[in-house]
Amino acid sequence: MGFFPDHLVVVPDDIDLARSPLRATLDADSYVLGAFNPGMTRLPNGNLLLMVRIAEALSVPIHDGMVRAIRWEAGRYVLDAWPLDAVDVSDPRKFMLNGQNWPVMALTSLSWLLPIEMSPDGLNVIAYHYDHAISPATDSQCYGIEDARISRIEGRYWMTTCTVSPERHGTTLYSSQNGLAWHCEGLVLDHQNKDMLLFEGRIGDRFWAQTRPLGDLYFAYPSNSRWQAGPSINLTTSPDGLHWKPHDRPGIRPHVDWPATARIGGGAPPILTHEGWLSLWHGVAPNAGAGLYRTYFSILDRDDPALVVRSDRCPVLEPAPALTASLAHQMYLHDIVFTTGILDAGDHYIIASGEADLACRITHIPHSRFHRS
Repeated sequence: MGFFPDHLVVVPDDIDLARSPLRATLDADSYVLGAFNPGMTRLPNGNLLLMVRIAEALSVPIHDGMVRAIRWEAGRYVLDAWPLDAVDVSDPRKFMLNGQNWPVMALTSLSWLLPIEMSPDGLNVIAYHYDHAISPATDSQCYGIEDARISRIEGRYWMTTCTVSPERHGTTLYSSQNGLAWHCEGLVLDHQNKDMLLFEGRIGDRFWAQTRPLGDLYFAYPSNSRWQAGPSINLTTSPDGLHWKPHDRPGIRPHVDWPATARIGGGAPPILTHEGWLSLWHGVAPNAGAGLYRTYFSILDRDDPALVVRSDRCPVLEPAPALTASLAHQMYLHDIVFTTGILDAGDHYIIASGEADLACRITHIPHSRFHRS
């Protein structure tokens, strides 16, 4: 499996932290841990927009026997500290607090979103729009804003983001008329419901979206079921894009005999094709690290997206170590490709992904890889 072009187009060293929204009030040196998981859309001028997650981390996270985290509070960025003997720091992305009643963690970085304008094929940077960066502005975003997904519906841009705070790990919605200036519509999904992807078009008179609720308890399917309990890609509908009701029927579920679906979640917003809705999603197979993330696809019925017409068990995209070889000194995770955007470009699709939680990857994939006719 290989497609061309298939390139990294944004890497950590491309980001100018002198223009970071954290710079004005953060009293510590920082660096770009990753510039990745870009939402993608086409701007009115024909160029593409990547809404890139910038994970900004402390250059010295451990100081005087304490591990520190960045947090937004009342318009400024502050540092919280915990004793090293009270936490588990084995994961470079986070640390876990010991002795809690629930799994409780804090992040080693804080994420904000940088709009980067790209050429129409997505391969060359036109402009970094630091003046339109999106950063925490409410308590529900105090640990950051992550993993944008953008859908254009009837001429209006909609963007979902994952927002992180002690009260919620939920979804915040933004809207825009031009793809650059965004208005925050507020929280639309509550705690531990993320990877919300709006279908690029209404079905009947309603907006539809995929979601991925989490939890640490799932009920069993019957012993002879082809499904296995665990995170699934669910569906929700809305009359206006703001108020959402879960759909009664499930969407894409993990299979008993498909190890790559041990953990699944939405990838790119579904787009309508002649076969139905094309949905790209990530499947995570267990390994010794954070898991092996790959991109798969399903075709959903155009009138009833709870009906999965077919899914392909061969991954569309896999992690590409050759792409990140020159970034070996910056890598902290491996085996991850996390697709977050798709655009139709005639005879091929432009696919946007995060590679290794480090950089932005653009891949051109022919229609024939997805469609039978």
